[in-house]
Amino acid sequence: MIVLSVGMPRAGSGWHYNLIHDLMKTTGCADAHDISKRYHLQNILTEVNSNIGVLSARRLAMVTLPTLVGNTFVIKAHAAPTTTSRLLSTLSLLRVTYIYRDPRDAMLSAFDFGQRALKKGRPNAFSHLSDFEKSVDFMMEYAHVWEKWMTEKNVLIARYEDLLMNYDVESAKLVDYLKLDGNKPEVQEVIAQYRPGASEGQQGLHFYKGKIGRFRESYNEEQKSLLVKKLGPYLARMGYEAE
Repeated sequence: MIVLSVGMPRAGSGWHYNLIHDLMKTTGCADAHDISKRYHLQNILTEVNSNIGVLSARRLAMVTLPTLVGNTFVIKAHAAPTTTSRLLSTLSLLRVTYIYRDPRDAMLSAFDFGQRALKKGRPNAFSHLSDFEKSVDFMMEYAHVWEKWMTEKNVLIARYEDLLMNYDVESAKLVDYLKLDGNKPEVQEVIAQYRPGASEGQQGLHFYKGKIGRFRESYNEEQKSLLVKKLGPYLARMGYEAE
């Protein structure tokens, strides 16, 4: 089986992936990096967090091959569901989690992260977000992706803010969804390691510098009004206040 950790960009998706990866590791399942090397999937899965990119039939078929000989491993994506991902889920070859965040905070985080990398001379996937308008267009795409995941069956949905504010309840849901024994010391150790604030300042182990509602201080009134106009219908359904 493949455990697929999907997330809205800059929504704690790296933290969520690493938490899931280490929880599954307690079962003795394979490491995705080892699977990638053994089955020559380096062109399919990224070196960092084993991101598959799009959930195309070709890519999913290639990563599914190792599962047919008994391997279980964890991979990541930011993409929308597809006919192939639904089929694999129905066949119990794919177990999916999805994490999202207030898109206004995710958008701000993406812009900041991209610009910081640009200043260091090491542009990343967010460095093209050079202004507010481009950032809005970028986030609208992922609002549509969120909408698609909300209609999928057998997907564990998580919100950044819920995990940050109510970690014990949300992590227990995750452990249950992954069919793990929450009483096992090794599972409890992983849960403790990834508790928000447990490893302050260390990327990948928690919500790195994540602040709820930071967009309110960073965007001006005109920008916030535009975000309400563009994202308003999504915000209500996501459980966020428009203002």
